Amino acid sequence: MRHFGHIAPEVRDRLFFQEPCVFTADSPPRVLAAALGATLYSPATRQKLADDVVKQAGRGVVSMVVCLEDSIDDADVADAEENLVRQFHDLADRPADELPLLFIRVRTPEQIPDLVRRLGASVRLLSGFVLPKFTEERGVPFLEALTEAEGASERRLFAMPVLESPELLYRESRAETLAGIFRAVDKYRDRVLALRLGVTDFCSAYGLRRAPDMTAYDVQIVASVIADVVNVLGRADGTGFTVTGPVWEYFRVQERMFKPQLRRSPFTPEAEDLRAALIEHDMDGLLREISLDRTNGLQGKTCIHPSHVLPVHALSVVSHEEFSDAQDILRPERGGGGVLRSAYTNKMNEVKPHRAWAERTLQRAEVFGVTNEDIGFVELLAAGIPG
Repeated sequence: MRHFGHIAPEVRDRLFFQEPCVFTADSPPRVLAAALGATLYSPATRQKLADDVVKQAGRGVVSMVVCLEDSIDDADVADAEENLVRQFHDLADRPADELPLLFIRVRTPEQIPDLVRRLGASVRLLSGFVLPKFTEERGVPFLEALTEAEGASERRLFAMPVLESPELLYRESRAETLAGIFRAVDKYRDRVLALRLGVTDFCSAYGLRRAPDMTAYDVQIVASVIADVVNVLGRADGTGFTVTGPVWEYFRVQERMFKPQLRRSPFTPEAEDLRAALIEHDMDGLLREISLDRTNGLQGKTCIHPSHVLPVHALSVVSHEEFSDAQDILRPERGGGGVLRSAYTNKMNEVKPHRAWAERTLQRAEVFGVTNEDIGFVELLAAGIPG
């Protein structure tokens, strides 16, 4: 797998100063956590799930979650489990290099070892489980079940806990809940790939729903939770975890609308006209939220529609300017600190305060690549839309 691996090599050469790296499901956790990107969710009831997985992988998706929880009716769980197992068996007969990282979102701890057993040999396609409504009390049994399943299958399995419980939202219980979550995930640190934010559940507790021109950060109750989660669980001092961005609920089937214009203007000044068109068609909220995610310490994003994937990935690529700054800050001779003017001569880089930012930036550059100097978001978007 590699980000933007679905586009032609000659186009990648035009786009990237440093191309995204190749990785596999067996790559180191730090690489996989950074590479998750737009994690696309799909209900386990889909009868053509195997075909969907292959199709989306061919369109640039590198991580998917097959959901047995909120996306399906309570009465459909047993049928969804059977379908999931059947679809994994189907996928096992296909080339492994065509598949993304696959996770299963379960409802109960008992489902984890049961599904691993039922998957049989096709468990080799599974990267782990998404654990809902995670708190210390509810989450530890999930992590114990994951450990049991990992031992039985002899397959490395990761956990991605979802932080979405009311106890985390309510001010009077938030600090205690966050401390408990940290204790749980710290104990199982080697198995926790990333923490996911369930902002829809946070809004539900107060009967709220953000409009398409509003981001999660405009909903102050939600913004305060995100800030506290990053404060406790996303630190850059070696104790933190990757925290992913919340789901964007709105979508419009618009690829065909923009495709002709994109094909005409991927590397020309007309790109600014395209940017305006994107904003007019409800993309502005998503683009702003993705940018705010990264500004606030979140990486990647939960996605419920394929049209969200490419914008998330395009805005995750490191610009040539960011890359230059990060490299300058991390030069061995700068180990003692100091201040230096950036290569682009438009800012000052303070070596010690900016070191953690630079390290994270180079990690992102490894998996998403670095653009050439004249390449921006719109060019990446244009090149990424499938033919």
